[in-house]
Amino acid sequence: MSDPKETQSPALAQSIGGWQIMFYGLGSMLGAGIYALIGKAAGGLGNAVWLAFLMAMIGAMLTGLSYACVGGRYAKAGGAAYVTHRGLGRPLLSYVIGIAVMMSGLTSMATGSQAIIDQIQKLMAWNLDENTMKLCSIGVVFLVGCVIYRGIRESMWLNILCTVIEASGLLFIIAVGVKYWGSVNYLESPGDTAAGGAGSGITLMLVMQGAVLTFYSFIGFEDILNVSEEVKDPAKNVPFGLIGAMVLATCIYMAVAITAVSVVPWQELAKSGTPLMDVASRAAPWFKGIGPVYAAITIFAIGNTALLNYLMGSRLLYGMSHQGLLPSILQKVHPVRKSPHIAVFVLFIIVSILILSGGVKALAESTVLLLLTVFTTVNISLVVLKRRPDEPRSGFEPPVVVPILGALVCASLIIVRLQTAITSGDEAQRTAPLIAGAIVVISLVLYKVLKPRNVVAKIED
Repeated sequence: MSDPKETQSPALAQSIGGWQIMFYGLGSMLGAGIYALIGKAAGGLGNAVWLAFLMAMIGAMLTGLSYACVGGRYAKAGGAAYVTHRGLGRPLLSYVIGIAVMMSGLTSMATGSQAIIDQIQKLMAWNLDENTMKLCSIGVVFLVGCVIYRGIRESMWLNILCTVIEASGLLFIIAVGVKYWGSVNYLESPGDTAAGGAGSGITLMLVMQGAVLTFYSFIGFEDILNVSEEVKDPAKNVPFGLIGAMVLATCIYMAVAITAVSVVPWQELAKSGTPLMDVASRAAPWFKGIGPVYAAITIFAIGNTALLNYLMGSRLLYGMSHQGLLPSILQKVHPVRKSPHIAVFVLFIIVSILILSGGVKALAESTVLLLLTVFTTVNISLVVLKRRPDEPRSGFEPPVVVPILGALVCASLIIVRLQTAITSGDEAQRTAPLIAGAIVVISLVLYKVLKPRNVVAKIED
């Protein structure tokens, strides 16, 4: 593997403002998962589902504050891989962390493209066979790749459009359902007893399990780190965008959770395949075309997730190449479009292979476990970096207790996730830790095969 400094190429363009990066983070977090997630969470916690979102928000916010700090300090496309290497000085660990983040993005892109075609098929009443579905999914990835290749400015404006559309669906549910607030006991849970009353069935483990489930709805803020190199004044705008996105997402999620159990009994939400659509239908019976509208919103939401993961993945490959962890050809930037076009093309090939293989769903189940491991590592890296007086500072510097607590929370969620996998009757959940472990092993093998040399331990700021 060549020296990362050998390849001379134009730099990425710094063209992302503070509000644009906030929409990037918000769009990456909102996604389409919340539309189905609320029902699963309600099945575990009943009307107290908001507690799961609150606990998940606390855990995510601690790590989010750490990411806001490192994003402002080190505006590098390598993201978590760069921070891990800079903090802990272990190229192998940095490589594994980078591959874990990339696999998370790749599986999200693959599942997202397939979900888009599935939604379009339902909306248009088509009957496509499996092979045609896969080819159409690859077509979606190709179109998204064309936007990424076109440039960061175009990608950001498309993200803002999609984010506004997907947020409008959630805001509509809140608007039509707010009149139902206060109509139920928000501590009622499935495990309540007659003697104990509402809230008697709520245990810390139950809330933690709900938090692990709803934690996925906050995942996305970490993607900001990989585009920080293209942000104007990153020391100020990265913390502003990341924290702002998390605050907005939390407000929306909490309001949606309260609205959902206020309008529809939690027992019905738990059994429903389209819980939020049921909420909207009951709260706004006058809206007759709600099904097609929410199907269209779902398409935009999933498409936005695919767009942002593609964008993140291309920058991650570019950044890891700059570190010397991946072949230097991946750090090439198009002289006109200012996009890492080789990395964009390589991602298209990998995702296409994943789609054709048909094993995407199994990989997707390991995403949360992998990212929790990444979050734990980044928090630990920040603790180490904060102890070095010569390290740069950002416009936002949380006390060292924040990354310490962030690491502890994420490590606790990993334990809960593993315990849930052991006791779960869901085959996909049971195999998720094994798949995550397999990805780590594959990363180690790739590292030995590619044999990265001249790895940059501290790239100039």
